[in-house]
Amino acid sequence: MALDENKIVNLLDSAALAAKAILETVKEDGFVHVFSHLDADGVAAAGIIGKMLARLDAKFRIRITQWIDEKIVGEILADKPQLIILTDFGSGYIDLLNEKLADFRIVILDHHQVTGKETDNIVHVNPHLHGVDGARDISGSGVAYFVAKAVDKVNVDLAPIAVIGALGDLQDKYDQRLLGGLNEVIVKDAVDAGLLTVEKDLIFFGRETRPIHKTLSSTTSPFIPGISGEEDKSLAFLASLDIKPRHGERWRALRDLSDEEKKRLCTGLADYLLSKGLHYEVTNLIGHVYTLNSEEPWTPLRDAREFAVLLNATGRMDRPSLGVAICMGDRGAALEEANKVLEEYRRTINKYLGWVMEKAERMREFENIYVVYGEDFIDDKIIGAISSILSASLPNPEKPLIAYANVAEEGLAKFSARTVDTMTNRGVNLGEVMQVAAEKFAGNGGGHNIAAGAQVPIENVQAFIAVVNELVGRQLRGEKVGN
Repeated sequence: MALDENKIVNLLDSAALAAKAILETVKEDGFVHVFSHLDADGVAAAGIIGKMLARLDAKFRIRITQWIDEKIVGEILADKPQLIILTDFGSGYIDLLNEKLADFRIVILDHHQVTGKETDNIVHVNPHLHGVDGARDISGSGVAYFVAKAVDKVNVDLAPIAVIGALGDLQDKYDQRLLGGLNEVIVKDAVDAGLLTVEKDLIFFGRETRPIHKTLSSTTSPFIPGISGEEDKSLAFLASLDIKPRHGERWRALRDLSDEEKKRLCTGLADYLLSKGLHYEVTNLIGHVYTLNSEEPWTPLRDAREFAVLLNATGRMDRPSLGVAICMGDRGAALEEANKVLEEYRRTINKYLGWVMEKAERMREFENIYVVYGEDFIDDKIIGAISSILSASLPNPEKPLIAYANVAEEGLAKFSARTVDTMTNRGVNLGEVMQVAAEKFAGNGGGHNIAAGAQVPIENVQAFIAVVNELVGRQLRGEKVGN
């Protein structure tokens, strides 16, 4: 669906205002403090703004965090920056910013649903303010990219980082895993600059880096029963299709297969999935693949979706500076270290998924939702990744999933909520649900209709879950739950 030209112009106009505020601060030799969210999109957004500021020879600091709270406010008050830039969050904290930081100049570059009304000290760039869907048409790093491009056209070379952020935010929701809306404009910039190639292909994770049998055995989207998690069965399946997993001594990756072999593999997998009654999974085999031309083949940076997972891993595993450095161009020590972090991240995810599946009471079904009780076992920084993976394989996909983990030192529980397009089409808006429910318990919540989060005091967890269950039910009955 083509985007309204006026909406694009209005969003770009607000990006130009943010660029003006940044340039004015830098010209006055002001100090800029950048805060960004810790997921792949947030790390990519911070990398874009960091590179832009470095090119301006600005004085700046970047801090990656889960949310904005009193501690962050205290940091800002102590630091006294001339400009605060918030990327991939901020739109849900406007009341807090107005109350605590009214004397500071603030630029918000976000794509989440907006709560509160900003004052004159805030320049706010957000697609929702212009009728553009921030859940599928542009991500936080995309908003950051348009601002960087408005600062200086040289920053067009950062378009691939915004593409990575959008894919990390699972915005490839158009036909056959395509990025659409304003993301399409960014993709075009990257393609025109010769930095990106987009093609249709088998869309398995690890197409650039993993031996084919490992790619098949490690896939969860689509989940292939009898092959996912089973390397030996995966090898046997390839043998049955006469696809050789090695070339001499070297294992072959998906990228090494001929078109004829890819066709055989695709047909074989489709037939196998259909024989298991998994019609929906067949549609997930082929999709749009985003290849970064300037990255080395056989590395996790070559495929944009793999790059996004690497960034997500650095943010979730408390090493976000590595991800930001890679986005800003470091291909040495930071990349080497990030690859180790990625392996640890994968092991951690598998450990948590195994733990949830081990006992039935760790994931319970309610009338309108599923709840994963991560409590003190699952790391609160990884609860979002766990909820995304589990929400893709629920017994009843028509129910949203919320998962939580305790942040004991803060006395909070961190919630992450996910659902599918069919539910948002029926009126479910998780951003609203999490905001309204959290506010009832002196917490904070918000996000997108399809994915959202909240923080509430630990002692209110059970009551919060009950309210979320009730609010989702009300939305399904067509009732309005927000303001």
